[in-house]
Amino acid sequence: MFGSESSLHNDKQPLRADLSDRIAQLQQTLPAAVKLVAVSKSVGVDQMRRAYAAGIRDFGENRVQSAVEKKQQLADLPNLTWHFIGHLQTNKARLALETFDWIHSVDNLKLAQRLQSLTVDLPQPPRLLLQVKMLPDPNKYGWSSSELFNDLAQLLQCDRLAIQGLMTILPLGLTDVEQLAAFNQMTQLAQAIHQQTAIPMTQLSMGMSDDYLLAVQAGATMVRLGRILFSE
Repeated sequence: MFGSESSLHNDKQPLRADLSDRIAQLQQTLPAAVKLVAVSKSVGVDQMRRAYAAGIRDFGENRVQSAVEKKQQLADLPNLTWHFIGHLQTNKARLALETFDWIHSVDNLKLAQRLQSLTVDLPQPPRLLLQVKMLPDPNKYGWSSSELFNDLAQLLQCDRLAIQGLMTILPLGLTDVEQLAAFNQMTQLAQAIHQQTAIPMTQLSMGMSDDYLLAVQAGATMVRLGRILFSE
């Protein structure tokens, strides 16, 4: 279900300073089927416009209200896709549903059920990913693998949610071998869920600036890149 790029490795070549050059170089390291989500949460709309001019169409934000404001300021740019990648509080759920095309961080059953209740009158709800902790990490939100399996029956009842796959953020301090193993476990988890349920598992959002090549090697379909892209 998820492709493998065994020729990829985790050697990071220095990127040239110009934003458009960095984007071009990053795109060359990614297979055509892998979507680059530019993590724009820490940059202003001027840099986002520059990224757009260089070919970026997918932007990731972690604050709902900030994204609303940026979306208004960039309303003149066609074909933008907005991704929510932060922890979503239930009191911001309705606004998030109205603002984003993708929500990567559905991290517990209560939130999923809340989103289900809010999608009744939405003509086209956003596509969702379930956030999973592949390794124990007190600093991250999300299901463990066993918790997600325990909640699958109730998630299946959330039939208005457009669940598309899984998302993960790895703990800090892992070796390359440990990172690759965790990403491979994520791919295997998605395959197991797909085999046992009717929930589509076509998307894997995994990999950030320090580990995205390993994530792609393991089958990522989306990588979320911020610092490596926007840092001057």
